[in-house]
Amino acid sequence: MRSRTALASLLTAAAIVFSVVATATPATASALDVTCVGSQTTSYNPALTQTPQSVTVSTSTQYGPCTSTTVPELTSGSRSANFPYPNLSCLNFLDSASVTYTITWNTGQQSTISGNTTVTTAGTTVVTVTGNVTAGLFQGKSVVQILTAAAPNIIPCTLGLTSLSSTYSVVALEIT
Repeated sequence: MRSRTALASLLTAAAIVFSVVATATPATASALDVTCVGSQTTSYNPALTQTPQSVTVSTSTQYGPCTSTTVPELTSGSRSANFPYPNLSCLNFLDSASVTYTITWNTGQQSTISGNTTVTTAGTTVVTVTGNVTAGLFQGKSVVQILTAAAPNIIPCTLGLTSLSSTYSVVALEIT
């Protein structure tokens, strides 16, 4: 039963992401250089609690399938990283922040993205990254990445009822 509930939440989150991405680009916008869907797993070691502590955050993001109008052979990408945080808890891990990360594409090329995150929570957690490609493939282009997590442990963690060891997000990426 629990896996059915989690699957239903994930499918709802995916529908929201695809709906947001589909409506975020007006018909008069510039042509998209690349669009991708995918997933991200984020792990927290040790698990997040209400008490701030030193935590290593590990992310693994898979982009794909991807469609590119300017690089037709580009079909997927990935990124992974580990970040140490000295004072992280389930009360502040969703705070807005500046981010920089590099995507390695299936073509062997890379794109370094710098941007800012905004976070909304209402049944699902939506993290939106807006910024630019600052180096590599698509340099100078605009980026919107939306991560949607149907993470049922986030609210209980903020209330001190559970800890949070990982989250899973559906990802939608656009580079214009």
